[in-house]
Amino acid sequence: MTDLVTLAELGAPLAATGGAVYARHAHPAVYWSTVGLPLSVARLLASYSSTMDACGLTVEPSRWRALAVRAATRREVRPVPPRRGVIRPNSTGLRVRLRLAPGQESADVAASAERLRHAWGVHAVYVRDVKPGVVELRLVGYDVLRKVRMPRRVDSGLLRVPVALREDATAFVRDYRAVPHELVLGATLSGKSMYLRHLITGLAAQPVALVGIDCKRGVELAPFAPRLSALATDPDEAAELLPVLVKEMEDRYDLIKARQGIAPGTLDEEITSDVWGLPENERPAPIVLFVDEVAELFLVATRKDEERRDEMVTHLIRLAQLGRAAGIYLEVCGQRFGAELGKGATMLRAQLTGRVCHRVNDEASAKMALGDIAPEAVYAACSIAPELPGLAVAGDTSGGWSRIRTPYLSLADAAATCRESAHLAPDVPALAPFRRYVPPVPVAASETVVAPRSVTE
Repeated sequence: MTDLVTLAELGAPLAATGGAVYARHAHPAVYWSTVGLPLSVARLLASYSSTMDACGLTVEPSRWRALAVRAATRREVRPVPPRRGVIRPNSTGLRVRLRLAPGQESADVAASAERLRHAWGVHAVYVRDVKPGVVELRLVGYDVLRKVRMPRRVDSGLLRVPVALREDATAFVRDYRAVPHELVLGATLSGKSMYLRHLITGLAAQPVALVGIDCKRGVELAPFAPRLSALATDPDEAAELLPVLVKEMEDRYDLIKARQGIAPGTLDEEITSDVWGLPENERPAPIVLFVDEVAELFLVATRKDEERRDEMVTHLIRLAQLGRAAGIYLEVCGQRFGAELGKGATMLRAQLTGRVCHRVNDEASAKMALGDIAPEAVYAACSIAPELPGLAVAGDTSGGWSRIRTPYLSLADAAATCRESAHLAPDVPALAPFRRYVPPVPVAASETVVAPRSVTE
């Protein structure tokens, strides 16, 4: 009987431990909220001073503080760690602010992030400047990119689309006003199309004209045709559409000149203002151009195709150089984008400020996307595993970069969103000839509004 009681007493703790281990791997968010968060907070409170001392983040106390400690306690005066603020837990980790001592900088804390991670038992530690002398530690409790769950509250707006989740559990927002043009690279099945779906569905609910060039016969962008203001599905149609966009850009520059009293002969390059300075009732709708598989515009087979290619590339470069002020933005996607594509490729890439690199097939492709803006991010892009589609490295010309991952969005759901928001497409007369006719979706018999009469009636 005693043995049975002992086994019963041991069974409950073993079951709880087994449940915690299972939750940690299968449901990390639940494990963090119930077990991981209390343990990490306890470790932080108990070992804060000693951990800061071991990381070299303590300083000698001031003379007055040392005298006060000796007079009050008569104990040894120890180095002082940064002053800690209130711990703010959340569903993915916790945040705490530190007031740095004189002579310290945020780089000192960032250099010790890996040590802090191990000391407090969390997945990662990120450091962010709040104001001079104050930094914020963002402790992430688990790998948030393994199963993406977007934050509930995201700062969005016109031309701002929350498209992915960063590794520090914050939303990656594609802001066309801040980063007007972007290059998205990725091999087949790397998640590039998923990234594009989120962009299109996010912009579909906004008063933005969406234009697509998909030279793969439209297999990627044709499902979104109800919301697209224009769509080209082969190089011939693209060669006709791009000059129209350039002419629309020039007309918008003329509108700015007329409104601001600029002489008609002034060069476009000398105009420093943009359409956002116009009154709202006169401001044309912004245009976002999506180019899927940009290499198809560069590849040629005959001399005639080469002339057409040069014209299209020239138009793309002009749009990338001058389109921002006219409210025209570019989203260029492809598997590779280097000098081997032909004349103008490098010049066009230099105009694309934002860079997103999914899994690629070789290191050279990662260098094409990130090598000229963040060389240290090339290795991170090359280490993306095939079993993690949607994982990418995002960077910009400021040199900063981070890992992101887009949540899953089915093609059917994205297409349905575009159909429901088709009436929101702005009227751009120049693009009307390129808008595809999409027949209405037939209503199933079971979905009819009027019920049929019975025979007895």
